[in-house]
Amino acid sequence: MNFQRTLKSELTCQSVGLHSGRKINMTIKPAASDAGILLVRKDKNYKQKIKVSLDNVTDTTLATTIGNNGTAISTVEHILSAFSGMGVDNAVVEVDGPEIPIMDGSALPFVEMLKKVGTCTQEKLKKYLIVKEPVYVSEGESHAMFVPSSSFEITYKIEFGHPAIGVQSYHLKLSDETYAQEICSSRTFGFLKDVEYLQARGLALGGSLKNAVILDETRIINKEGLRSPDEFVKHKILDAIGDLSLIGMPIVGHFIAYKSGHKLNAMLLKELLEHQENWTTATVLDIQESYEELNTLDVPSYKILDAVHV
Repeated sequence: MNFQRTLKSELTCQSVGLHSGRKINMTIKPAASDAGILLVRKDKNYKQKIKVSLDNVTDTTLATTIGNNGTAISTVEHILSAFSGMGVDNAVVEVDGPEIPIMDGSALPFVEMLKKVGTCTQEKLKKYLIVKEPVYVSEGESHAMFVPSSSFEITYKIEFGHPAIGVQSYHLKLSDETYAQEICSSRTFGFLKDVEYLQARGLALGGSLKNAVILDETRIINKEGLRSPDEFVKHKILDAIGDLSLIGMPIVGHFIAYKSGHKLNAMLLKELLEHQENWTTATVLDIQESYEELNTLDVPSYKILDAVHV
């Protein structure tokens, strides 16, 4: 886990795009150390590789979109979540359409494919971003924050006025194992009235019961029901893991969110980067020293409690 990782060999898959409704072919290839995650539109400029980074986020409406020089790829959060959750630092993702294929609406198919081809360590050490001081953003009643921690932790709370969802919260210490066992199978979800509204306007054209949990006014309409009782909040965590990976390195800190989404997740990363006194970077060789420093920090518990409206 100390060294950067990439795929042992390339993999391919096909599925529809959630918003475009088009069949999309995707190939994921190994990449060199320090390359990061690179995206390629094979139906556009095949030679242009778009680096996955906060600077290249062009839209956060309904999904996270990465673009550069007029070329963009949307709905990247699930594959980025799988990479982050499984510790993959470097890869090239090629698609022949405008978005990443939705698969079953979760990151499970990506995780299964990554496990099948396997990953390998590379010659360079990972670099970590270590949160040293709390950072907070809000918009309306939604808010998100980072506080120091000796690992990457997530505490997430959602609240919907729907009888099948209500209030859900979940806490996770991220590792390959916890991601695969607890998070990656959680599917995206939406409300039937919203899906019909979006499809009437040319959006969510690929959405179906095969790739999303759909709710009408009172219940879940998928015959198979939920994969876990807290699948809704777990999917929000899945999305957040993908969004937070836009910072370009693993995070050592505690992400705490209440009703957050793609836009607010990106806002928090920008706020963090703008205050360099609140974070530092380290490799695994000197990260223990940073842990010891973190243990001396006193973060008032009320700040965490307020952040999640406990």
